[in-house]
Amino acid sequence: MYPRFESSGWDDSALSGGGSDPAAFYKLAVDGEFFKDLPRDASFFIVRHGQSEGNATRTFQGRHDYPLDAVGLGQARAAGAWLAGVKPDAIVASPMKRAAATAAIIAEACGLGAPEYLHSLVEVDVGPFSGETMESAARKFPEAFGEFRYRSWDAVPGAEHSSDMYARAVASWMRMRELAAAGARNIVCVSHGGLIQWLIRATFGTRTWLPLLPTANCGISRFDVEVTEAGLPAFVQWPMINFRAPAVGEGAAQVF
Repeated sequence: MYPRFESSGWDDSALSGGGSDPAAFYKLAVDGEFFKDLPRDASFFIVRHGQSEGNATRTFQGRHDYPLDAVGLGQARAAGAWLAGVKPDAIVASPMKRAAATAAIIAEACGLGAPEYLHSLVEVDVGPFSGETMESAARKFPEAFGEFRYRSWDAVPGAEHSSDMYARAVASWMRMRELAAAGARNIVCVSHGGLIQWLIRATFGTRTWLPLLPTANCGISRFDVEVTEAGLPAFVQWPMINFRAPAVGEGAAQVF
């Protein structure tokens, strides 16, 4: 059994920025208005961690702190080599082992210092499904598992609610916006499949789990912010979703 990563999912600085109430973040959308005061254009590269030992066994990980396996380490190196080409200025990451190790590999490849770790980027708490495989969860929790495909984690008693996930995603974007406002042009963010769903959803103001978006291990999604006239909403777009960087010597990667 892997140890549980203990975290509230909130950083003290993020809470102070939201007025100490996580619910305040739930009211926001990460849209052009959100970025209207940026002094310059910025791009954000959202990266899921490499394959972990839990991913390899189709285990619901949640806050269980699984490390990367050999495949995941290779995926992280490939992502780092590709991201080095965009010359990132800053990197933030979840402090959980699988994300932190991925971020450290990317940071080294890009010539950056240590990543800034944000607890707001940790994975969704999947409650009683933690450490269970698809098969064992279906056997132990048949009613919740049956509803899971229609309501995702909101169907599982004890799992983190979608409203908290949305709020944490907004808090994470607020920190990344601060880095952009301070001069960073290309910012890398390494997180988890569940939280990345909400980093993307927050840009649309969508507050439900479904439909899910593709988030492969070390899949890279790019969010661009283009500044317009002072005081007017920025132009924002996702020009790339779930790009998978090829290993050295491989051909073109898949983009969805």
